[in-house]
Amino acid sequence: MANENKTTATDGDVTAFVDAVVDDQRRSDARLLVDLMAEVTGHPAVLWGSAIIGFGSRHYRYPSGREGDTVAVGFSPRKAETVLYLTGGLDEYADLLPHLGKHKLGKSCLYLKRVDQADADTLRELIARSNRLAAEV
Repeated sequence: MANENKTTATDGDVTAFVDAVVDDQRRSDARLLVDLMAEVTGHPAVLWGSAIIGFGSRHYRYPSGREGDTVAVGFSPRKAETVLYLTGGLDEYADLLPHLGKHKLGKSCLYLKRVDQADADTLRELIARSNRLAAEV
C-alpha cells in the first residue's frame, strides 16, 4: 500500500547494528547515544527500518488523513554525521540549540558531526523534551 510507512519498528539487533557501523567516530557516538537516550527516556533501543535507532514511539496523523507511528526520539549514524530525530518541529528546541555546540539543521532533523563534542546537558535536555512532547501527542 502506498500510504504505509516504510520505517517501522523491527526486531533487529541494535547492538549488532551499532557494532557494524564502519566509521569509528560514528560507532562511538552511536554507543554514547544508545546509553544516553535509554537513560533519559526510560525506553529500550529499537531498530526502526534498517538504520534508525529509536526510543519510545508516538502516533501521528497528518491533515491529509495519513497516520502512523514513529520514534519519540531517535538517531541514525550516517556516513558523514549522526542524525537526531526529535518530536515536533525544530522550533520546539530553539532555546536549546544555541547551547548545543556545532550542529546543522535540516527540515526536521538535527545533524551532529561529533556527538561527543556536543554540550552534554543540552543534548540531555533535547532528548528529554522530545520524549515529553511525544507523550503529549
